[in-house]
Amino acid sequence: MRDRSAMPGARLVRVLLAARSALARRATLVVLVTLSVPVTLSVPAALSRSPGTPGAPPTFPAVTPGHTFVFPRDAGSHPEFRTEWWYVTGWLDTAGHESLGFQVTFFRTRPGIAEENPSAFTARQLIIAHAALSDPRRGHLWQDQRIERAGFGLADAAPEDTRVWVGDWRLERSPTDLYRADIEADGFTLRLTLKPTQAPLLEGDAGFSRKGPAPQAASNYYSLPHLTVAGTITRAGVSAAVSGEAWLDHEWSSEYLDAQAVGWDWTGLNLQDGSALMAFRIRDPAGRARWAGATFRDAAGRVTSYPMAEIHFDARRTWRSPRTGIRYPVSFELRVGAHAFTLEPLLPDQENDTRLSTGAIYWEGAVRALAQGRPVGRGYLELTGYGERLRLR
Repeated sequence: MRDRSAMPGARLVRVLLAARSALARRATLVVLVTLSVPVTLSVPAALSRSPGTPGAPPTFPAVTPGHTFVFPRDAGSHPEFRTEWWYVTGWLDTAGHESLGFQVTFFRTRPGIAEENPSAFTARQLIIAHAALSDPRRGHLWQDQRIERAGFGLADAAPEDTRVWVGDWRLERSPTDLYRADIEADGFTLRLTLKPTQAPLLEGDAGFSRKGPAPQAASNYYSLPHLTVAGTITRAGVSAAVSGEAWLDHEWSSEYLDAQAVGWDWTGLNLQDGSALMAFRIRDPAGRARWAGATFRDAAGRVTSYPMAEIHFDARRTWRSPRTGIRYPVSFELRVGAHAFTLEPLLPDQENDTRLSTGAIYWEGAVRALAQGRPVGRGYLELTGYGERLRLR
């Protein structure tokens, strides 16, 4: 349910220039459009334009109930919507009995700026990517990021199936339903093949996922839990074969959060019996739940969606970042209906600093799920809006 690309920070051109400087090892050429707007996945309507109608605000389709998901088409991009992401998280195990977490995320955003401009250099779509490896031996994340304007062979997101890339980073699905993630990052690489073992899980109301009291705050949202993973990783030039299990989220939306939302907590859990749980809460300025949603699919394939009143995230322990000073609740008691889990992080320091691409700092990390003290699953936890309020408009 996440939209971490839409957070406050430096202005768009400064961020792109900073990213270009920091990531200069890529031998690519970018022509930057001089704009001055906040770094968000959307921009103020007064600064936006629609194709062919100078001065008019852009037109973004609304997410409404009743969308019929058709695959593989809906595994591809939906470029008419304001924002979209493909988000893969999971656990990896090495032959040396190390347990690691990993994140591979691609975002597509339609800024809605000067779309009537016929120039090929107009930034009609931006592609952003984040990658991270949670490594207990290192004590904090290996992490890296990319940002490019779509086009010129530099970056894009295909509409017919999952095929999204930024430079030599890519995530794509093959005709045989295998996903491939190839990431050559600063200090680490990920070469992973992910195989679905279950059908797509439609979140919320048959894939219509509300994000607030107003019905227009919503996304189309499906997940692929229990992906098997195999491949190789490198850390500081040292290679290791890995295997594991992952979770893929794919969402698209034109209006995500209302003005009262400051951030969210999200988790996706692959449970040992083959069941899967997704749960999130969106927080208000006082830290209370403004909205919440959860979906549970049992091992037999039965799906239950839970209302806000049956979803509870209760923090057990916090961790303060030595770099940013932000305090995150990294351990939770999670209750969804009759299901109760304790979430414990693989390591406390899984803070992801993506200011060069999105202006955002957030916590995204591998967690174990315990029931009455016993391990029952593994997954990921995301915590946003703890350092400063998210700005999605």
